[in-house]
Amino acid sequence: MIMQIFNQLSQALASNPAIALLASFVWGMLSVLLSPCHLASIPMIVGYLDGQKDLSTKKAFRLSAFFTLGILAMMAIIGLITGLLGKILGDVGSWTEPVMGIVFMIMAFFIADVLKMPSFLSGGAGKASRKGIWGALSLGFLLGIALGPCSFAFMAPILGIVFTSAGSQFIFALTLVLAYIIGHCLVIILAGTFAGSVQSYLKWSSNSKGTKIVKIVCAILVFVAGLYLILKKYM
Repeated sequence: MIMQIFNQLSQALASNPAIALLASFVWGMLSVLLSPCHLASIPMIVGYLDGQKDLSTKKAFRLSAFFTLGILAMMAIIGLITGLLGKILGDVGSWTEPVMGIVFMIMAFFIADVLKMPSFLSGGAGKASRKGIWGALSLGFLLGIALGPCSFAFMAPILGIVFTSAGSQFIFALTLVLAYIIGHCLVIILAGTFAGSVQSYLKWSSNSKGTKIVKIVCAILVFVAGLYLILKKYM
């Protein structure tokens, strides 16, 4: 199924610019929904948000956006470093996936409140709201390390068109990448914002029963994602 979508995407990217931009945007969204690595970002940000105090829809949107910004920033750094080293973009070596798998599993315990989350990853109200933003960014940075190889694999057809047309159609090539990024980020931000809206609507606090159930479910999903990263090469 994924290969069929991939082939149709490649054909769409070779079509007229409008179709190519739409295809890039849709592929950005699918890169989250079709990848176990990327899909882990949703329960991670939802679990993080459920641990926040006085969570409103606006705050959920803001933290989700900074979380996504952290992912993109780390991916850009990885792409730049690997590119300068003459490697395939995002190729940081196979050792990172099991290491990040362990990090994911530890994060699952933080989300489930089995372990106390370090202060630099936690958030709160008042002055701590800035800490909440920093925590969301930090989570994004960590996730970005794990998502590097997987992300650039999904971006391969986009980058192929970009490198081909960058010389003669630089604006189009840049817009193509931007469309992919917007699609990719939109899924994560909408998931986090929706979770914040539900929590705000139901008037759940960080200690409410519903919040605890959501956090446990998210922790289990993040833990499973960690196992996947560790065992991926054996599958």
